[in-house]
Order: sequence, then C-alpha cells, then structure tokens
Amino acid sequence: MTVIGWWFSCTKTLPHDDGRRIALGRTHTATGKIVPCENGLHASCNILDALQYAPGPILWRVRASGTIVKLSDKLACSSRTYIAGGLDCSATLRHFARLCALDVVHLWDAPPVVVRYLRTGDDSIRAAARAAACTVACTATRAAAMAAQSRRLHRMALAAIRHTRRQP
Repeated sequence: MTVIGWWFSCTKTLPHDDGRRIALGRTHTATGKIVPCENGLHASCNILDALQYAPGPILWRVRASGTIVKLSDKLACSSRTYIAGGLDCSATLRHFARLCALDVVHLWDAPPVVVRYLRTGDDSIRAAARAAACTVACTATRAAAMAAQSRRLHRMALAAIRHTRRQP
C-alpha cells in the first residue's frame, strides 16, 4: 500500500540527529516497529494537518509506503519517497494566512492598516498592522469567547428544558 501525502522540513536533512540528506526522488527508510511520534517517517494526507506539525517552511510531496500506521491527522511509515517540492514556501504560507484572515475580517472592527496589509502583503506596514491587530484582537478574543460560551449555555439550557418536559 502507498499513500501520497505532505511533509514539512526546516532543512534539506532529516531531523532528530538523523542527518540523512533529503532530495527529490530519494527514498528514506526506517527500521523497527513503526509507531507514530516514536519511530518512523511521518507525513499527513491533508496539507493543513501537515502544517500543524511543520518545523519549517520547506514543503515536500511524499509517497509513504511499506508499513503505514495512520492516525487521524498524520501517519508514520517505514518508507518515504520525496516526489515533489523541496522549496521554501514561506511566502505562500504568509499569503494563505492573509487570505484566511480576510475571510473573517468583517467579523471585527479591523483598523484600516490591518485590512491594507491583509490585502496587499506590504511588508513596510506589517509591524504597524500587527500592533493595531493585537490591540483590537484582545478585545475581540474576549468577546468571541463570551459569545461561544453563551451559545454553549443556551444549548445546554434548552436540552435541560426538553429533558425536564419529558419527565412526569
């Protein structure tokens, strides 16, 4: 069985004192029992899952094979081949983050400098945008947390009322 997935690295050598060089077309193998987070070569089928484990910005498309142990958001395998990528995708990741922020910018009163930075990616205003966003974000985060807790309590209260109505 083979699985095509994603894997990020911070250099073009394997981490954890392994030191083997990573290159397109190269296959690395791991010996011993394959256990995610303990032994094996890792990857994720979903690029967003891979991103949460990313130690750096170098993105690889990989083919996992041999023994494969899957978890919900990653896998460990005994053989991993680097089939594409190997490029620093920092700019792409920053652009993606700005687009995600623009998807929800309407939910808060974003200062104009923040909106301008999110739309343009202009590094000359990045520091000002970050400072302005931090000031507003603290208030917005508290408000969002309160709204989420309010919705949760609302659902729980309705469930309790429904449960009470059923009892004699």
